[in-house]
Amino acid sequence: MRRPSAQHVFFAVWVLILCASPFTGSNYMVRVATNIALFTVLAQSWNFIGGFTGYPSFSTAAFFGLGAYAGAITQNMGLPLVLAWLFATVFVTVFAGLLGGIILRLRGHYFAIASFALVEVARLVIASATDFTGGGNGMNVRLFPGGPDVVAQVFLYSMVSIMLVVVAMTIWVDKSRLGFGLRCIKQNEDAADMVGINTNLYKIIAYAMSATFCGTVGAIYASWVGYIDPLDSFEILLTLKVPVMTMLGGAGTVLGPVLGAASFSLLEEVFWANFLEYNFAILGFVIVVLIFYLPGGLLRVDYKPLWRRLTGRSSSREPAE
Repeated sequence: MRRPSAQHVFFAVWVLILCASPFTGSNYMVRVATNIALFTVLAQSWNFIGGFTGYPSFSTAAFFGLGAYAGAITQNMGLPLVLAWLFATVFVTVFAGLLGGIILRLRGHYFAIASFALVEVARLVIASATDFTGGGNGMNVRLFPGGPDVVAQVFLYSMVSIMLVVVAMTIWVDKSRLGFGLRCIKQNEDAADMVGINTNLYKIIAYAMSATFCGTVGAIYASWVGYIDPLDSFEILLTLKVPVMTMLGGAGTVLGPVLGAASFSLLEEVFWANFLEYNFAILGFVIVVLIFYLPGGLLRVDYKPLWRRLTGRSSSREPAE
Protein backbone atom coordinates (compact mmCIF):
# COMPACT_ATOMS: atom_id res chain seq x y z
CA MET A 1 0.00 0.00 0.00
CA ARG A 2 1.36 3.39 -1.04
CA ARG A 3 2.20 5.70 1.85
CA PRO A 4 0.75 9.24 1.71
CA SER A 5 3.26 11.92 0.78
CA ALA A 6 4.18 14.82 3.04
CA GLN A 7 2.16 17.17 0.84
CA HIS A 8 -1.01 15.12 1.29
CA VAL A 9 -0.45 14.93 5.05
CA PHE A 10 -0.01 18.71 5.27
CA PHE A 11 -3.14 19.20 3.17
CA ALA A 12 -5.17 16.93 5.47
CA VAL A 13 -3.91 18.86 8.50
CA TRP A 14 -4.77 22.15 6.79
CA VAL A 15 -8.33 20.97 6.11
CA LEU A 16 -8.71 20.01 9.76
CA ILE A 17 -7.46 23.45 10.82
CA LEU A 18 -10.03 25.16 8.59
CA CYS A 19 -12.83 22.91 9.83
CA ALA A 20 -11.86 23.46 13.46
CA SER A 21 -11.92 27.27 13.22
CA PRO A 22 -15.53 27.58 14.54
CA PHE A 23 -14.47 25.78 17.72
CA THR A 24 -11.02 27.32 18.23
CA GLY A 25 -11.39 30.90 17.00
CA SER A 26 -13.70 33.88 16.73
CA ASN A 27 -16.24 34.67 14.01
CA TYR A 28 -13.49 36.66 12.32
CA MET A 29 -11.34 33.53 12.06
CA VAL A 30 -14.29 31.59 10.63
CA ARG A 31 -14.72 34.29 7.98
CA VAL A 32 -11.02 34.13 7.13
CA ALA A 33 -11.18 30.31 6.87
CA THR A 34 -14.23 30.56 4.60
CA ASN A 35 -12.48 33.08 2.34
CA ILE A 36 -9.38 30.88 2.15
CA ALA A 37 -11.48 27.89 1.09
CA LEU A 38 -13.25 30.07 -1.50
CA PHE A 39 -9.99 31.37 -2.99
CA THR A 40 -8.54 27.85 -2.98
CA VAL A 41 -11.45 26.69 -5.16
CA LEU A 42 -10.94 29.61 -7.54
CA ALA A 43 -7.18 29.00 -7.75
CA GLN A 44 -7.60 25.26 -8.30
CA SER A 45 -10.18 25.97 -11.00
CA TRP A 46 -7.85 28.37 -12.81
CA ASN A 47 -5.14 25.71 -12.61
CA PHE A 48 -7.01 23.55 -15.15
CA ILE A 49 -6.72 26.11 -17.94
CA GLY A 50 -3.77 28.21 -16.79
CA GLY A 51 -1.59 25.62 -15.04
CA PHE A 52 -2.12 22.37 -16.92
CA THR A 53 -2.96 23.85 -20.34
CA GLY A 54 -0.87 27.01 -20.25
CA TYR A 55 -3.60 29.36 -21.46
CA PRO A 56 -3.54 32.70 -19.57
CA SER A 57 -7.22 33.00 -18.73
CA PHE A 58 -8.62 36.05 -16.93
CA SER A 59 -12.24 34.90 -16.95
CA THR A 60 -12.45 33.88 -13.28
CA ALA A 61 -14.39 36.94 -12.11
CA ALA A 62 -16.90 36.49 -14.95
CA PHE A 63 -17.62 32.89 -13.97
CA PHE A 64 -17.78 33.78 -10.29
CA GLY A 65 -20.17 36.67 -10.91
CA LEU A 66 -22.42 34.72 -13.25
CA GLY A 67 -22.61 31.93 -10.69
CA ALA A 68 -23.49 34.42 -7.96
CA TYR A 69 -26.33 35.95 -9.98
CA ALA A 70 -27.62 32.61 -11.31
CA GLY A 71 -27.77 31.23 -7.78
CA ALA A 72 -29.29 34.40 -6.32
CA ILE A 73 -32.01 34.76 -8.97
CA THR A 74 -33.12 31.13 -8.79
CA GLN A 75 -33.01 31.15 -5.00
CA ASN A 76 -35.21 34.26 -4.90
CA MET A 77 -37.60 32.53 -7.30
CA GLY A 78 -38.14 29.83 -4.70
CA LEU A 79 -35.64 27.15 -5.70
CA PRO A 80 -34.12 25.37 -2.68
CA LEU A 81 -30.66 26.51 -1.67
CA VAL A 82 -28.66 23.49 -2.84
CA LEU A 83 -30.59 23.22 -6.11
CA ALA A 84 -29.90 26.90 -6.77
CA TRP A 85 -26.19 26.24 -6.28
CA LEU A 86 -26.42 23.22 -8.61
CA PHE A 87 -28.24 25.25 -11.25
CA ALA A 88 -25.55 27.96 -11.09
CA THR A 89 -22.85 25.30 -11.49
CA VAL A 90 -24.47 23.77 -14.58
CA PHE A 91 -25.30 27.15 -16.09
CA VAL A 92 -21.75 28.49 -15.79
CA THR A 93 -20.23 25.23 -17.04
CA VAL A 94 -22.42 25.19 -20.17
CA PHE A 95 -21.77 28.89 -20.75
CA ALA A 96 -18.01 28.40 -20.51
CA GLY A 97 -18.10 25.36 -22.78
CA LEU A 98 -20.00 27.24 -25.49
CA LEU A 99 -17.86 30.34 -25.13
CA GLY A 100 -14.66 28.28 -25.09
CA GLY A 101 -15.45 26.93 -28.54
CA ILE A 102 -15.14 30.51 -29.78
CA ILE A 103 -12.39 32.29 -27.85
CA LEU A 104 -10.08 29.26 -27.54
CA ARG A 105 -9.36 29.67 -31.23
CA LEU A 106 -7.17 32.54 -30.01
CA ARG A 107 -3.77 32.00 -28.40
CA GLY A 108 -1.33 33.85 -26.18
CA HIS A 109 -2.05 37.47 -25.37
CA TYR A 110 -5.00 37.51 -27.80
CA PHE A 111 -6.77 34.89 -25.69
CA ALA A 112 -5.78 36.72 -22.50
CA ILE A 113 -7.32 39.98 -23.75
CA ALA A 114 -10.51 38.25 -24.89
CA SER A 115 -10.93 36.46 -21.55
CA PHE A 116 -10.25 39.70 -19.68
CA ALA A 117 -12.84 41.55 -21.76
CA LEU A 118 -15.40 38.86 -20.86
CA VAL A 119 -15.43 40.10 -17.26
CA GLU A 120 -16.39 43.63 -18.26
CA VAL A 121 -18.94 42.47 -20.84
CA ALA A 122 -20.62 40.20 -18.31
CA ARG A 123 -20.69 43.00 -15.74
CA LEU A 124 -22.30 45.42 -18.20
CA VAL A 125 -24.92 42.87 -19.24
CA ILE A 126 -25.85 42.12 -15.62
CA ALA A 127 -25.94 45.83 -14.76
CA SER A 128 -28.25 46.50 -17.73
CA ALA A 129 -30.75 43.72 -16.95
CA THR A 130 -32.46 45.69 -14.20
CA ASP A 131 -35.68 43.64 -14.26
CA PHE A 132 -33.83 40.44 -13.29
CA THR A 133 -30.73 41.60 -11.45
CA GLY A 134 -31.58 44.98 -9.96
CA GLY A 135 -28.98 46.62 -12.19
CA GLY A 136 -26.38 48.79 -10.53
CA ASN A 137 -28.37 48.84 -7.30
CA GLY A 138 -27.66 45.15 -6.79
CA MET A 139 -30.05 42.59 -5.38
CA ASN A 140 -30.82 41.07 -2.03
CA VAL A 141 -30.64 37.30 -1.61
CA ARG A 142 -32.92 35.30 0.62
CA LEU A 143 -31.13 34.93 3.95
CA PHE A 144 -30.20 31.54 5.33
CA PRO A 145 -32.22 30.78 8.51
CA GLY A 146 -30.41 30.45 11.83
CA GLY A 147 -28.14 32.48 14.07
CA PRO A 148 -24.77 33.96 13.03
CA ASP A 149 -22.79 30.98 14.37
CA VAL A 150 -24.93 28.44 12.50
CA VAL A 151 -24.79 30.42 9.26
CA ALA A 152 -21.01 30.83 9.52
CA GLN A 153 -20.48 27.09 10.03
CA VAL A 154 -22.83 26.08 7.21
CA PHE A 155 -21.07 28.23 4.64
CA LEU A 156 -17.60 27.38 5.92
CA TYR A 157 -18.23 23.66 5.54
CA SER A 158 -19.92 24.22 2.18
CA MET A 159 -16.81 26.01 0.89
CA VAL A 160 -14.48 23.38 2.34
CA SER A 161 -16.56 20.59 0.77
CA ILE A 162 -16.29 22.19 -2.68
CA MET A 163 -12.57 22.67 -2.06
CA LEU A 164 -12.16 18.94 -1.39
CA VAL A 165 -14.12 18.08 -4.53
CA VAL A 166 -12.01 20.32 -6.78
CA VAL A 167 -8.76 19.01 -5.24
CA ALA A 168 -9.95 15.44 -5.87
CA MET A 169 -10.74 16.36 -9.47
CA THR A 170 -7.29 17.92 -9.83
CA ILE A 171 -5.70 14.68 -8.61
CA TRP A 172 -7.73 12.75 -11.17
CA VAL A 173 -6.81 15.14 -14.00
CA ASP A 174 -3.14 15.00 -13.00
CA LYS A 175 -3.06 11.22 -13.43
CA SER A 176 -5.48 10.88 -16.35
CA ARG A 177 -5.17 10.93 -20.11
CA LEU A 178 -6.82 14.35 -20.05
CA GLY A 179 -4.03 15.75 -17.89
CA PHE A 180 -1.41 14.25 -20.20
CA GLY A 181 -3.11 15.84 -23.20
CA LEU A 182 -3.34 19.23 -21.49
CA ARG A 183 0.38 19.14 -20.65
CA CYS A 184 1.17 18.28 -24.26
CA ILE A 185 -0.85 21.31 -25.37
CA LYS A 186 1.10 23.45 -22.91
CA GLN A 187 4.44 22.23 -24.25
CA ASN A 188 3.61 22.42 -27.96
CA GLU A 189 0.02 22.64 -29.14
CA ASP A 190 0.81 22.08 -32.82
CA ALA A 191 2.86 18.96 -32.05
CA ALA A 192 0.09 17.66 -29.77
CA ASP A 193 -2.41 18.07 -32.58
CA MET A 194 -0.12 16.24 -35.01
CA VAL A 195 0.20 13.17 -32.74
CA GLY A 196 -3.57 12.74 -32.54
CA ILE A 197 -4.64 14.76 -29.49
CA ASN A 198 -7.94 16.56 -30.05
CA THR A 199 -6.58 19.88 -28.85
CA ASN A 200 -9.78 21.86 -29.40
CA LEU A 201 -11.85 19.43 -27.34
CA TYR A 202 -9.26 19.20 -24.58
CA LYS A 203 -9.01 23.00 -24.32
CA ILE A 204 -12.78 23.40 -24.16
CA ILE A 205 -12.98 20.77 -21.41
CA ALA A 206 -10.25 22.52 -19.43
CA TYR A 207 -11.92 25.90 -19.88
CA ALA A 208 -15.29 24.53 -18.79
CA MET A 209 -13.68 22.86 -15.77
CA SER A 210 -12.04 26.16 -14.84
CA ALA A 211 -15.53 27.69 -14.72
CA THR A 212 -17.53 24.93 -13.04
CA PHE A 213 -16.56 25.42 -9.43
CA CYS A 214 -16.21 29.18 -9.83
CA GLY A 215 -19.94 29.18 -10.52
CA THR A 216 -20.57 26.98 -7.50
CA VAL A 217 -18.69 29.12 -5.00
CA GLY A 218 -20.14 32.25 -6.60
CA ALA A 219 -23.63 30.99 -5.81
CA ILE A 220 -22.58 29.98 -2.29
CA TYR A 221 -21.00 33.40 -1.78
CA ALA A 222 -24.24 35.14 -2.81
CA SER A 223 -26.22 33.08 -0.28
CA TRP A 224 -23.58 33.75 2.36
CA VAL A 225 -23.41 37.56 2.13
CA GLY A 226 -27.11 38.09 1.31
CA TYR A 227 -26.48 40.94 -1.15
CA ILE A 228 -24.62 41.17 -4.47
CA ASP A 229 -23.97 43.91 -7.01
CA PRO A 230 -22.15 43.98 -10.36
CA LEU A 231 -19.04 45.79 -9.12
CA ASP A 232 -18.43 43.35 -6.29
CA SER A 233 -19.37 40.17 -8.17
CA PHE A 234 -17.33 40.98 -11.30
CA GLU A 235 -14.36 42.57 -9.54
CA ILE A 236 -11.40 43.01 -11.88
CA LEU A 237 -8.93 42.60 -9.02
CA LEU A 238 -10.32 39.12 -8.35
CA THR A 239 -9.50 37.96 -11.85
CA LEU A 240 -5.90 39.13 -11.30
CA LYS A 241 -5.42 37.75 -7.79
CA VAL A 242 -6.46 34.18 -8.63
CA PRO A 243 -3.69 33.52 -11.22
CA VAL A 244 -1.17 35.09 -8.82
CA MET A 245 -2.29 32.71 -6.05
CA THR A 246 -1.92 29.71 -8.33
CA MET A 247 1.53 30.72 -9.56
CA LEU A 248 2.62 31.58 -6.03
CA GLY A 249 1.98 28.00 -4.94
CA GLY A 250 2.94 26.31 -8.20
CA ALA A 251 0.89 26.32 -11.40
CA GLY A 252 0.31 22.91 -12.94
CA THR A 253 0.71 21.09 -9.61
CA VAL A 254 -1.99 19.41 -7.55
CA LEU A 255 -1.58 21.25 -4.25
CA GLY A 256 0.25 24.37 -5.40
CA PRO A 257 -2.99 26.41 -5.64
CA VAL A 258 -3.87 25.35 -2.08
CA LEU A 259 -0.56 26.67 -0.77
CA GLY A 260 -0.72 29.81 -2.90
CA ALA A 261 -4.29 30.70 -1.93
CA ALA A 262 -3.60 30.17 1.77
CA SER A 263 -0.33 32.15 1.71
CA PHE A 264 -1.71 35.05 -0.30
CA SER A 265 -4.97 35.26 1.68
CA LEU A 266 -3.22 35.29 5.05
CA LEU A 267 -0.68 37.83 3.82
CA GLU A 268 -3.47 40.01 2.49
CA GLU A 269 -5.35 39.83 5.80
CA VAL A 270 -2.26 41.00 7.67
CA PHE A 271 -1.73 43.94 5.33
CA TRP A 272 -5.43 44.85 5.28
CA ALA A 273 -5.38 45.05 9.07
CA ASN A 274 -2.11 46.98 9.43
CA PHE A 275 -1.24 48.66 6.12
CA LEU A 276 -4.53 49.35 4.36
CA GLU A 277 -3.13 51.95 1.98
CA TYR A 278 -0.46 49.53 0.74
CA ASN A 279 -2.79 46.61 0.05
CA PHE A 280 -2.69 46.99 -3.73
CA ALA A 281 1.09 47.22 -3.62
CA ILE A 282 1.17 43.68 -2.22
CA LEU A 283 -0.17 42.23 -5.45
CA GLY A 284 2.47 44.02 -7.51
CA PHE A 285 5.24 42.95 -5.15
CA VAL A 286 4.14 39.31 -5.24
CA ILE A 287 4.02 39.37 -9.04
CA VAL A 288 7.57 40.75 -9.22
CA VAL A 289 8.85 38.09 -6.80
CA LEU A 290 7.11 35.35 -8.79
CA ILE A 291 8.62 36.46 -12.08
CA PHE A 292 12.21 36.89 -10.89
CA TYR A 293 12.64 34.57 -7.92
CA LEU A 294 9.85 31.93 -7.86
CA PRO A 295 8.97 31.04 -11.45
CA GLY A 296 7.94 27.53 -10.35
CA GLY A 297 6.09 28.59 -7.19
CA LEU A 298 6.62 27.76 -3.53
CA LEU A 299 5.85 24.07 -4.01
CA ARG A 300 8.75 23.56 -6.42
CA VAL A 301 11.38 25.23 -4.25
CA ASP A 302 14.08 22.89 -2.94
CA TYR A 303 13.85 23.40 0.82
CA LYS A 304 16.49 20.81 1.77
CA PRO A 305 19.49 23.21 1.76
CA LEU A 306 17.50 25.68 3.87
CA TRP A 307 16.49 22.91 6.28
CA ARG A 308 20.11 21.80 6.64
CA ARG A 309 21.17 25.37 7.35
CA LEU A 310 18.45 25.86 9.96
CA THR A 311 19.23 22.57 11.69
CA GLY A 312 22.99 23.18 11.60
CA ARG A 313 23.69 20.33 9.23
CA SER A 314 26.13 20.56 6.38
CA SER A 315 25.68 18.85 3.05
CA SER A 316 29.40 18.14 2.89
CA ARG A 317 31.11 15.87 5.30
CA GLU A 318 34.26 16.81 7.22
CA PRO A 319 37.35 14.95 5.93
CA ALA A 320 38.54 12.19 8.23
CA GLU A 321 41.78 12.88 10.07
